[in-house]
Amino acid sequence: MKIYTKTGDDGTSELYGGKRVLKSISRIEAYGTIDELNSCIGIVLLEEMQKDTNESLQWLQNILFTAGTDLAAPYELDEKTTRVDRISENDVVTLEKMIDALSDGLPELQNFILPGGTKTAAHIHFARCVCRRAERQIVLTKINENINENLLKFVNRLSDYLFVLARYENFRSGIAETLWKK
Repeated sequence: MKIYTKTGDDGTSELYGGKRVLKSISRIEAYGTIDELNSCIGIVLLEEMQKDTNESLQWLQNILFTAGTDLAAPYELDEKTTRVDRISENDVVTLEKMIDALSDGLPELQNFILPGGTKTAAHIHFARCVCRRAERQIVLTKINENINENLLKFVNRLSDYLFVLARYENFRSGIAETLWKK
């Protein structure tokens, strides 16, 4: 099977369900940024980290594929004839529990901190920034199109998770956080 189809040579892409749209629309930007985030997490996974962090990030990579599918499939698709994996409320709750579990073991944050620390934490901070960009693209998409509300909640929580995870990795490595100096 050839990887190229030539159908996008005119600057369009096909959404799940068959509709062709310009590659520059916010929906395509949003799921392209989700894909970029998934690649950032792949880079994080190259680093040495705790086993539980590795497992959590692998789970996230899988759920980010679901997020991409969710964005690639217009919300109006007939669910009776087309089964589409979507981010669920349960996915949001799972992520919240992961945030809480990490936060419980960290010192209380009383200042803004600068991204960095260990190489792993720095890569996680970068992934967090890409996640925030994906969130902005999803919000932009929401202005003109129906989207899954759980998806927006999930991506918002995901950036929080990545922030806490970067702090957690630094803390477990014995690296002090660098405070923002005004």
